[in-house]
Amino acid sequence: MDILPILYKNYSNNSPVSYFCSISNGTSILESPIEFLKGVGPQRGELLRQELEISTFEDLLHHYPYRYFDRTQLMRINDINNTTEYAQIAGTLINVAEEGGGRAKRLVATLYDDSGRIQLLWFQGAQWMKKSLREGERYIVFGKVSVFNGYYNIAHPEIELWNADTAIAGRQPVYSTTEKLRIKGITNRSFAKLTAALFEKVRPADVPEVFPDQLLKQYNLCNRYTAIRGVHFPENDAHEQAARYRLKWEELFISQLMIARLRQQHTAQQGWKFEKVGDNFNNFFKLHLPFELTGAQKRVLKEIRQDAGSGKQMNRLLQGDVGSGKTIVAVMSMLLALDNGFQACIMAPTEILAQQHFFSISQLLGDMGISVKLLTGTVKGKARKEILQQLADGSLQIAVGTHALIEESVQFKNLGLAVIDEQHRFGVGQRARLWKKNEIPPHVLVMTATPIPRTLAMTLYGDLDVSNLDELPPGRKEIKTVHRRDAARAGVMEFLRKEVDIGRQVYIVYPLIEESEKMDYESLMAGYEQVKIWFNENKYRIAMVHGRQEAGERERNMQRFVKGEADVLVATTVIEVGVNVPNASVMLIESAERFGLSQLHQLRGRVGRGADQSYCILLTGNKVSDESYKRIQIMVSTTDGFKIAEQDLAMRGPGDIYGTRQSGEFKFKLADIVADGAILEQTRHAALQLIAQDPALTLPQHRGIKDMLKQQNRQSHWGKIS
Repeated sequence: MDILPILYKNYSNNSPVSYFCSISNGTSILESPIEFLKGVGPQRGELLRQELEISTFEDLLHHYPYRYFDRTQLMRINDINNTTEYAQIAGTLINVAEEGGGRAKRLVATLYDDSGRIQLLWFQGAQWMKKSLREGERYIVFGKVSVFNGYYNIAHPEIELWNADTAIAGRQPVYSTTEKLRIKGITNRSFAKLTAALFEKVRPADVPEVFPDQLLKQYNLCNRYTAIRGVHFPENDAHEQAARYRLKWEELFISQLMIARLRQQHTAQQGWKFEKVGDNFNNFFKLHLPFELTGAQKRVLKEIRQDAGSGKQMNRLLQGDVGSGKTIVAVMSMLLALDNGFQACIMAPTEILAQQHFFSISQLLGDMGISVKLLTGTVKGKARKEILQQLADGSLQIAVGTHALIEESVQFKNLGLAVIDEQHRFGVGQRARLWKKNEIPPHVLVMTATPIPRTLAMTLYGDLDVSNLDELPPGRKEIKTVHRRDAARAGVMEFLRKEVDIGRQVYIVYPLIEESEKMDYESLMAGYEQVKIWFNENKYRIAMVHGRQEAGERERNMQRFVKGEADVLVATTVIEVGVNVPNASVMLIESAERFGLSQLHQLRGRVGRGADQSYCILLTGNKVSDESYKRIQIMVSTTDGFKIAEQDLAMRGPGDIYGTRQSGEFKFKLADIVADGAILEQTRHAALQLIAQDPALTLPQHRGIKDMLKQQNRQSHWGKIS
C-alpha cells in the first residue's frame, strides 16, 4: 500500500500512524480510504467522495455496474445507425480543433476507418483533451451515439491509444459516473480498472458470508464474495444472473427484516385501550352523519375499533381513492378517542389542506359541542398561546394542524389518536415525533389518497396494518375523461360554458412547478385573462386561487367557489386535495402533459362528487412526448386509482413515485421492487420466518445478519414509522 498520499492529509481526524495502527489491530481492509487504492490518490479520492459518495474500498466494491459491453467487438463506422445506442470503434484521429465561443465552445475531432467517419465532441474539459490527443494516431473509442448538427457523433467518449492490450477480453462493466468525473479522467473504463485493482487486494475472507448455510441452500444463493466479484466481472450470462440474484435478494431481505422487526415492536408496544363506543360516536352516527356509510367504511371502522380496543398501539395505513370517504372515517375514529377520555389530532402537510380539514370537521361536528381548533405556522401571539394552553389542560379535544403540531412547544394532556393525512409528504422522522407527545404513544392512523402499489407498500409500510377503502359512495357516476389538444380549445371552452349555463361549476387548473415558478405564475395570469374573454364577467363569476396569494384572500376566493358564489375557479394545484364541491362538474387541466399520473388523478378527484355526470378534460399542446402521451392515455382509460398507482410505479420507479424521497426510505443499488416483485415476496416470507424463529437474532448463525442490520440502520437513520 502506497502511504505517501496520507502524509499530507488526515482521515477521520486521525493521523496516518494512528490509522495504520487501527488497520494492524483488525480493522477490515474494506474500511480503507479510497485514496489508498492504486490509481486514485488524494485529488481523485476527494472527487469520488463528492460526486458518488465513494469514500472507502467497500463503497467502490458496492458501486455496481448497470450493464456490460463486449469490448472485444469493434463496429465499423458505416454500420452505425438510428438503433445504435453504444459503439466501440477503432480508427485514426484527425482534425482536432476548437469551435464556437463562450459557453458554446467545444472541441471537435474526426475519427475515420476504412468505412467512414464520425465526429467526437467534448463540451467540457476541451483544453485538457486537446493537449492529450495526438492527430494521426490510431485510437479505440467507446461511447453513446447521438446526433449533432445532422451527423452521428459520440460526445465525451472513452478514448485511448490503440495497442494490443487495449481491449479487455470478455465483458466490460459499464458504471454510472458523472460529467465532472469524466472531465477529470475518471471514465467508465477507469472504474473497471480501479475495481480490478481492488480485487487484487480483497480476498474472500475480507467479504465474509452473512447468511447461514441453510438459507443459502434453501433459496439457491451463491456466496457473498462470489456474488460481488461476479457482478463486476461475470464470466458469462449465467454467472452474472446468479450474482445479481444473490445481491438483490440480500438487499430486499434486509429491508423486509427491518420492517418485520418494526412490526414486532409495534405489536409489543403498549397502547391506550379504547374500551367503549360512547355518546359522541353514537350521536354523530345517528344524528349528524351526512350520508350512509359504505360497506368499506363500516369494515375499516370495525378494524380501527378492534385495534384501538386491543391494548396494543394501533399503526394503521388507510388508503382509498379520491372521494372514497377517508375524512368521515378519520372523524369517527377521533370521536372514538373522545368517548374514551382522550384528545385527538389530524396533521396535514400544507396549510391550505389543514384549513380545509378544519372547515370540514367544524361543519360535521358543529352542533355537537366539541372543541375543534386549527394550529398552523401562521397562528401567532395570543391565539397560539391559548391553543397551546387548551391542549395542555385537555380542554381542546381535537387539534387540526400542519407540522406545527409536532413542535416541541406543543404538549397534549392525553393524546389518544393521531391522524396523519397525505402521509407520504411527511418524512419518517417527522411522523415519529408524534410518538413523543405521550408516555404511552397514541394510536396512529395514516391516510393517503394516492393508493400505494402492493410492492411499494410491502417495502415502505410493511410494518403497518393496511385498510383499503375500495368502494365509492352510492350514486356516484364515473368521471368521463377525454384528451384534447390545444387546437380544440374553442370547442372545449364552449363545452365549459354550456355546463355553467345549466347551473354547474368548473375548475380550470394550471401547472405551478417550483423550478419555473415565475414563468408558471405569468402563464397562470395570462390564462386567467383568456378565461375572462371566454367567460364574460358581466354574465359569469370567476375566482382565482394560487400559492402566491395571501392566505386570507386565497381562502375567501376558495369559499366563493365552495358556496356557489363563483362559476369558474382558475387555480394552480393548491386545490389538488381536500376540496369538496359537489356541484362542480368539469375539471379542465391545462398543459396536462406537465403533470404526473398521481397529480392528474388527484385533480380529477375534485369533480364527480355529486349525482350529476362529471368530466375531466386533459388539454395538452399539439405535440407531446411519448411518455406524456402514455400518461394521458392511462388517465383516459381508467379511473381506478389502484391501477393508476401501479402504472405510475412502473413508469417512474419507486424512488420518484412521490416526487421526493422520504427520510428513511430504502435505497436499493440493484433491486427494483417493480421488476423484482417475486424476489420481494420471497424475502418477506424468509424475514418473517427468521423473526419467528429468532426474534432478537441471538443465535450464532444469525450474527452476520444482525451486523448487516445494524449497518443498514446507521446508513438510513431508520427510526420508528408512525
